[in-house]
Order: sequence, then C-alpha cells, then structure tokens
Amino acid sequence: MMKDFKILAFLAMSVLLFSCGKTKDDKPAPQTNSLLSVTDVKMERANKDKVLFHFVVNVENLSSNPITVNYTTVDGTAKAGIDYVTRTGSLTIAANQSGSVIDVEVTGDSTRMEDKIFYVQLSNPVNAKLFGAAKGTGTIMSNGTWLSVDNTGYSTPVSYPGYSLKWSDEFDGNKLNTTSWNYESGGGGWGNNELQNYTSSPKNSFVTSGGYLVIEARKETIGTNQYSSARLTTYGKKDFTYGRIDIRAKLPKGQGVWPALWMLGRNIGTTPWPASGEIDIMELLGHQPNKTYGTIHWGNVGGQSTHIGGEYILPAADFYSTFHVFTFLWTSDKMEWYIDDVKFYTANKSQVTGNYPFDKPFFFIFNVAVGGNWPGNPDATTVLPQRMIVDYIRVFQ
Repeated sequence: MMKDFKILAFLAMSVLLFSCGKTKDDKPAPQTNSLLSVTDVKMERANKDKVLFHFVVNVENLSSNPITVNYTTVDGTAKAGIDYVTRTGSLTIAANQSGSVIDVEVTGDSTRMEDKIFYVQLSNPVNAKLFGAAKGTGTIMSNGTWLSVDNTGYSTPVSYPGYSLKWSDEFDGNKLNTTSWNYESGGGGWGNNELQNYTSSPKNSFVTSGGYLVIEARKETIGTNQYSSARLTTYGKKDFTYGRIDIRAKLPKGQGVWPALWMLGRNIGTTPWPASGEIDIMELLGHQPNKTYGTIHWGNVGGQSTHIGGEYILPAADFYSTFHVFTFLWTSDKMEWYIDDVKFYTANKSQVTGNYPFDKPFFFIFNVAVGGNWPGNPDATTVLPQRMIVDYIRVFQ
C-alpha cells in the first residue's frame, strides 16, 4: 500500500512540473511585454531629387526573441504615387535590439505648396505589442520656389509722356537682385510689438518663375517668435526724390496680417525717425482685405509722429484675389496716391507743419508683418502662410 502511494505521488509531481514548464528540456516562453512605437518625421522636400524619410521603430523593454511587425504607408494630404512611394512589408528587429528603421521615398517637386502629411502604420506584431496607435506621421515641407500665379488684374504702361524710367525691378530671373535689395532680419517687435521674425530664408522671400517677388509670412517658431516673414529694403542702393512710382502687387489677408509698400528717408541713420520722414504708399490690415491706406509721417527728432493720409475701399472684390497697381505721385509741393489710376488722396506741402522731410531722397521697404499695435494679433480665423506677390516696381522722373 505504501509503495503504491509513493508511485502515485511521484507521478503527480511529474505532471505538475511538466505543466509549469519546469523540465530541463523546455524553452523560455516568448516575451510579450516589449512595446513598439514609430517616430514622426518632418523634412523639406527636394526640388528634383528624392528624399528618404527615416521612420524609426522603437522597442521599449527589449525582447530576447526577434520581433516582427508589419507596416504600410497610408495617405493623408500627401498621396502615394505623387508625393511619396508606397511601402508595405514586414520588419524584423533582432533579439535585444532597441529598434530599426523604415525608409519611405518622398518625390522631388519645386512647387511651393502647403505642408502635406502621410503615415506609416504598424500592425500584427510578434513577440511585442503595439504602443498606442503605432502610427508615425510624415510631414512633407514643400518650400520650392516655383509658384503658380494668376496674373489677372490691373496693369500700367512702361512709359508716360513727360517722364523717363529711372529704375525698375520686374523680378525676372530666379533670385532677388541684391545689387538693389537688402534683407533685414530680426524679431524684436520693430517698434510696433510685431510678432514675426524677419529672415533672409527662401521660405520667406523668393523670386518665382513668371517674374514675381513673393514675400511669405509663416506660422513657425524662430527664436522666441512664433511667426516668420521677410522685410526687403533698397537702403544704400536705390533711393529717389520726386517722380511717379508704380507698384503692381497682390496682397495677403487675415486677422493680424499687415503688408506694406513704403519708404523712409535715406538720412534715417543721422536723422532719426520721425524727423527723416515716412511715406506709406500702401498698407493693408488683413481683416479688411478690400481696404488700403496711404499715409505720410513726420516730426521732430525725439518727438511724436504727426501723420495725415487717406484710405481706399475697392468697390468690389478685394486686394487678395487679383493684382492692383499702387501709384504714388510726388512733386515738390504735393503727394498723391492712386489705386488702378484712381486718385484717392492728396497731401499738400502746406499741410506739413514744422520739419518738412519730403524734399530729400527716400528708399523703399517691402514687408509683411504679423501682429502689432495697429492690426492686432492673429486669431483662430487667420490662415497661414500668407503671401504678398509683387509683379514690378517702376520709378519714373
């Protein structure tokens, strides 16, 4: 009886050990506490050549067994076959490795367009689990310098009776003419609590085919500024006193967007503003896209600015949809503002009291500001990027 009991106890212990996986011939059970995730990628698209987006698949809690996982690309605003090359397959990550890479080819394109996105989706892991959605976002930044421009709108001739063309920039070619123009940079508020950082980057200003200068305000962080844009001047290179100035341009819009075509006195370095004078050929507040302003500013060194000016409201449409010509007629005794050859304001010399700076050379400034004391800041309705497109500037005397 005792012998039978010992045999039964031995058999029961053997079954227990076998069921618990404790025999010496058993392999370790596969680990399943490893977690897989995939990183996001944000890169600029090349003008012609392909660019590889490297999506890193990370392993949290390393596995002592090889991990396999399926992956596939998924369209967002970027489309397979147009913006990137489809990738679908299975990825193997060796035992005790922290990750691997999935490369996706993004096609070249020189077109300036909004950012586009696509995804890399993981699925069906073996020896691991997916962490969260396990989806990586690829953001394609298309900052090429080719932009399709609708040339519809008003235009003016290249000659006028009694005038000769002294200087012009038709913005032909493929880059800004730096013998005429300077880039100004910085993000200190520019005296108006503006929010943008001005740069010389082709993301913010470029010359596109067809003969157009583009100044682009963007929502992006540069230093402590949340926006970027460009400010171009002819200071030290091109300045004029009196004449007819024609600027053909298409303007941006949106709350907090503030484009300007204007002039400052060449002597501003020795005679600080407002004594050096300011001529605003055109200013627009983006929340009023059918209304522009023409203004002059003057005053004593260290004193307050005095200004007079007028405004023009388009009878239909806005300054965003088509080109308009902003004209400034400047003589020794008066200044006149025109839009599409319609005069809307005259400032006579007799209206300027005290210091009169408008009989000296002035240089040009083209810029798009974001935010500031006058336009206010962008809000939820503001769509960026916004562009000011200039077809030409012509100075006749």
